Amino acid sequence: MSDVLNNLVASPQTPGTKHYTPFAATDDVNAQADRRIAQYPPDRKRSAVLPLLHIVQHEFGFISSDAIDWIAGRLGIEPIKVLEVVTFYPGLRQTAPGKYHIRVCRTLSCAMGGSYELMEKLCELTKADLSKMDPHHHPIVVSPCGTWSVEFAECLASCGTAPVCLVNDDFHEGLAPEKASDLLKQYND
Repeated sequence: MSDVLNNLVASPQTPGTKHYTPFAATDDVNAQADRRIAQYPPDRKRSAVLPLLHIVQHEFGFISSDAIDWIAGRLGIEPIKVLEVVTFYPGLRQTAPGKYHIRVCRTLSCAMGGSYELMEKLCELTKADLSKMDPHHHPIVVSPCGTWSVEFAECLASCGTAPVCLVNDDFHEGLAPEKASDLLKQYND
């Protein structure tokens, strides 16, 4: 990857990195990629970029510059074409989240229901520094211990039970800020 492109890929180490294996194109990952790529005509295999990004994020927690290079190589495209997709979709992460990644809905119903206060309480309890959140380049804030990370999410499709959040893939509804501590206790190791 060129130096210019490398500077655009935001995969710095975070305290959450310790919970994820570094990217490596294992036999399993290659087999998953082969299956996804085979779903597209040979002249349209670049259409598999998003499915391959999902595979990498699911297996390794985030999309690193090595993963971007691997995907580009598998699809026969330039790495910048993969990076364009990574930076377009907010659900794709370029930095390692915590072991437990909390996405708090911030759309109107949830905001009116207290999602911003919930986010502040979660950050207070996990010691994640909300002031370090940059919604465009670094939307995820990781706690110093690496166990927790938080980010705002757009609509999580449960406006009637606001505020809502996801912890990894677990959905939680009606989370007043006073319930934040109870939520975190569910995930203590």
